[in-house]
Amino acid sequence: MTDSKAREAVCRFARSLFERGLTPGSSGNISLRLEDGGLLVTPTNASLGFLDPARLTRLDASGRLVSGDPPTKEMPLHAALYETRRKAGAVVHLHSTHAVAVTLLPEIDPQAVLPPLTAYSVMRCGRVALLPYYRPGDPAVADAIRGLAGRHAAVLLANHGPVVAGDTIEAAVFAMEELEETAKLYLLLRGLNPRMLTPAQVDDLVRVFGRVDAHDGDAGHDAP
Repeated sequence: MTDSKAREAVCRFARSLFERGLTPGSSGNISLRLEDGGLLVTPTNASLGFLDPARLTRLDASGRLVSGDPPTKEMPLHAALYETRRKAGAVVHLHSTHAVAVTLLPEIDPQAVLPPLTAYSVMRCGRVALLPYYRPGDPAVADAIRGLAGRHAAVLLANHGPVVAGDTIEAAVFAMEELEETAKLYLLLRGLNPRMLTPAQVDDLVRVFGRVDAHDGDAGHDAP
């Protein structure tokens, strides 16, 4: 992907997420890993609905600013995901309503926040982890991400929002959308004893499509 195409892709997906109400105001951020190991990042205090491709932050492989506006304050979060999921090509972090709401519930399992409600939640999100609250931009969140050791492609930050890593920006955005829809389903069905996918059905999906939450040391591949 050329530099101009990468910039267009970040702005196009960002605007789509914003226009559908998945991250309000100037919240949310996206990063895209480039062929030279550097990153293209949405700037700090920028609305995802009104990005200027020329002002996107360009960082080199060591994290130094090359061009554009200063990067999002959430760079420690993004950097830790790239470090622990070395095949990741993009990271998306939003403040989407239903995903945030789920982080506030008392019954949540931090290692598997959402049950297997649908095939695509398994295929695109896998096991979703929950991390404790950290203030936005707190470097300590990077250590918390490292503590997950790359076992989760999708993570919820308590009282804050979801973050997803994907092989491509398309994969990361699609997984983020699926995560928000699954969180919405969970809230709608909470207390109603819904019929989940069975362990055998989940195993079948993993066998056919691989594990989206597999990391570099695991067998398997990212699901489509």
